[in-house]
Amino acid sequence: MTWSQVYDPLGNAPLSTAFAALPILVLLGSLGFFRIRAHYAAMLGLATSLIMAVAVFGMPVRMILTSAVYGGAYGLFPIGWIVLNVIFLYQLTNECGLFDVLRKSITGLTEDRRLQLLLVAFSFGAFFEGASGFGTPVAVTGAILIGLGFTPLAASGLSLIANTAPVAFGALGTPIIGLQTVTGLDLRQLSAMVGRQLPFFSLIVPFWLVWAFAGFRGMLEIWPAILIAGVCFAVPQFLISNFHGPWLVDVVAAVFSLASLALFMKLWHPKRIWRFPGEVISAATETQRHGDEKDGLENDPTTKEAKRSLNSAIRNPQSEILRAWLPWIILSVVVFVWGLPQTKALLDGISLPKIPVPGLDKLVMRMPPVVAKPTAEAAIFSFNWLSATGSGIFLASIIAGLAMGYSLRELLRVYWKTLKLVRFSLLTIAAMMAIGFTTRYSGMDATLGLAFARTGFLYPFFGTLLGWMGVALTGSDTSSNVLFGSLQKITATQLGLSPTLMAAANSSGGVMGKMIDAQSIVVASTATRWYGHEGDILRYVFFHSLALATLVGILVLLQAYVFTSMIVK
Repeated sequence: MTWSQVYDPLGNAPLSTAFAALPILVLLGSLGFFRIRAHYAAMLGLATSLIMAVAVFGMPVRMILTSAVYGGAYGLFPIGWIVLNVIFLYQLTNECGLFDVLRKSITGLTEDRRLQLLLVAFSFGAFFEGASGFGTPVAVTGAILIGLGFTPLAASGLSLIANTAPVAFGALGTPIIGLQTVTGLDLRQLSAMVGRQLPFFSLIVPFWLVWAFAGFRGMLEIWPAILIAGVCFAVPQFLISNFHGPWLVDVVAAVFSLASLALFMKLWHPKRIWRFPGEVISAATETQRHGDEKDGLENDPTTKEAKRSLNSAIRNPQSEILRAWLPWIILSVVVFVWGLPQTKALLDGISLPKIPVPGLDKLVMRMPPVVAKPTAEAAIFSFNWLSATGSGIFLASIIAGLAMGYSLRELLRVYWKTLKLVRFSLLTIAAMMAIGFTTRYSGMDATLGLAFARTGFLYPFFGTLLGWMGVALTGSDTSSNVLFGSLQKITATQLGLSPTLMAAANSSGGVMGKMIDAQSIVVASTATRWYGHEGDILRYVFFHSLALATLVGILVLLQAYVFTSMIVK
């Protein structure tokens, strides 16, 4: 027996919208205001969504429970599978001391914490977003920043802020491909339209990132380096998205940005080196850098010790530095190869169990005006255990572990230790995704979307925020595009706007929601070993997320009515 979604079950649109928003308000309120631990907050949000789905939206109990189980399974695989294996690799490098060598090698390239942040969180993180997505960049960059001495809050929050502009083209263009699937619009036109929106923010985000960390004055002191990082990412992002397609946008742009910034830092240094308050090494390095031998520091025992520490840190043998970077090089290569369509097709051809979810698959009907005609919602769990990004990371971790000298028994020991470390994070991610799936199959997400669609002339602005909300709800730009892409196309056509513009705006606006979605916050807290402080991270990034999403909305509004020549026809 099928069940049709109802988007105004109470006959009062504002009241129905308020009840649809209640699970998200409970979840974010528990995290951000009441400081409840993440797995408890997720359980509260899930319980609320189940009650609303049954009591208000009239979904059969069995269906809504099945959708929650389906969402929880998706949270564990593929998302939790990625987190588990990234943290496993980090644990391997940390236990054998190579992570400390990697940290010192970055310090040898630049001692300025602002430049380290640019290099790691923005440029290096963008590569992992382009190659794999789904939380990988936040997990990797958060772990590295912690190793560099950043506080858990800064490492988590700044990694989330940095992981925005690349998201729409993440995982080799997966969000744009998903958007094309549900809208039927031309893939290259969608890629080009997003490529005429996000490059502006690829220039803004690096400045925003450093401003959030070091303040306005601290940002101005290194503006040339920030400009290099942003321009060398934005220009390839625009060119590749407009003249090639969505597949390699982030990977190529990130490599250009990373290489250009590293080269620039060899030729240019800021006048003032930014370090953390109370960093002992700073006095020694300032003396060494400026040759100031008359300030009395050269005879101070603390300064001498700091100098010796600095020298040992930046003079590691090249072979040791290469050995420290080798696990991450292996990870980058394997993840990139794993993400290629040819590799995925090969591995999926070997084994790809597709399990229709009993009692849910094709039994829930999406109704107009969310879709053009009544459409059955698929519910098929694709257990792509070979082609999943997490499997590539797992293989890379095993190869790297053997290269680091671990025995199979030691690898098992570290893996068990990692599993215990992330157990609550995996539970939280599963519960978060269960909320996303219950709101989707009950129609609560569509009720929220229709509220945005009633904004008329201002729809380009609020339609962009719909994408932002979609990612905040689901944790994925791909999922947001699949949920709201059709609604964006239909509403744009009714209002006389470009469907390509508004579909692209859903993806571009969505990238700014990536930093506040609960799944990403849990990944960040796990990577930085700051579990239990998810509410602090949410409060840290919420303003940045909303402000940047607002700027994207304003840009789309201007493209719709003023700069119409920017719209891809």
